[in-house]
Amino acid sequence: MQKMLVTGSSGLIGSEIVSQFCHEGWSVYGIDNNMRQDFFGPEGDTRWNQKRLQELHPNFTHIELDIRSREEIFRVFSDVKPDVIVHAAAQPSHDLAAKRVFDDFETNALGTLNLLEASRRTSEDSIFIYLSTNKVYGDAPNMLKLVETETRYDYADPEFHNGISETFTVDQSKHSLFGASKLSADILVQEYGRYFGLYTCCLRGGCLTGPNHSGVQLHGFLSYLIRCNIEQKKYTIFGYKGKQVRDNIHAVDIARFIQYFIENPRKGEVYNIGGGRDNSVSILEAFSLAEKTTGIEMQSSYTPENRIGDHICYISDLSKIKAHYPLWNLTRNLEDIFSEIVQSISSRLKIKGGER
Repeated sequence: MQKMLVTGSSGLIGSEIVSQFCHEGWSVYGIDNNMRQDFFGPEGDTRWNQKRLQELHPNFTHIELDIRSREEIFRVFSDVKPDVIVHAAAQPSHDLAAKRVFDDFETNALGTLNLLEASRRTSEDSIFIYLSTNKVYGDAPNMLKLVETETRYDYADPEFHNGISETFTVDQSKHSLFGASKLSADILVQEYGRYFGLYTCCLRGGCLTGPNHSGVQLHGFLSYLIRCNIEQKKYTIFGYKGKQVRDNIHAVDIARFIQYFIENPRKGEVYNIGGGRDNSVSILEAFSLAEKTTGIEMQSSYTPENRIGDHICYISDLSKIKAHYPLWNLTRNLEDIFSEIVQSISSRLKIKGGER
């Protein structure tokens, strides 16, 4: 039986990967210590998702471990000897990174180094897949010429119609400390592929989303927005008139790509992965879609000051990833994504209401 090790296994992407590969008959080991709750408080708690995975999948083993614990990471790799490592654990908020600078860098950069070196020492034939971020490009996408419509900003130059490609600069821009720590890890993952010859890839995600997200204000755009709508709480828009654009990809489509990469791995590769133009949406457009899905009017407030390093318009160019893996495609559109998130959040809120 093939063995997979997933970090951040109780989170959005990690849990989707656990479920998919458990269904495929893999022996899956998940590393998670609910650090998201430490970062974001009770609303970031992922224990419910850990419990769900343990109940659903007998071939899933939860390992309570902090990826910053180097000796323990080495021990786990030595014991498990995984064929594939999917690294989805992170401190994910660029706002929080400025307040917890050491936690951010040690989790995102040094934690990744611990995993890479443990993988290299255990088996150089293993496959290492890293969930990176579009924040590695810093705020350089904001330097592109934009046009403003009634509901969104968009690229003015036809060259960028399909979005930002992997050749876009990662230098000479403001990243936020989160972006800097994730870029450090991104380069490390590339280097372990190029220098040591390991099978590695960085997936530079747009907005990764889905029904199993514990969304909070500082991280989890659609999940948090939809939860505010359902609970009739005010959603705060930070700058850009609510016309800032993100492309959104369902966690299941991330997991599907990982399966294709495992079947045909490459060394030191980088892919932008997101929803592309078809799954792009501004905050204002997301309000309308949430209202359409739930029938509940959106409550919001506006502050003109934008978040540091926030993208005005970001769309992932999927040309390269589709060229390398032509059988991979998106299976969830925005309407599907909104519907699934609404159903999941409504169900969780009912359970909590019953517990009280």
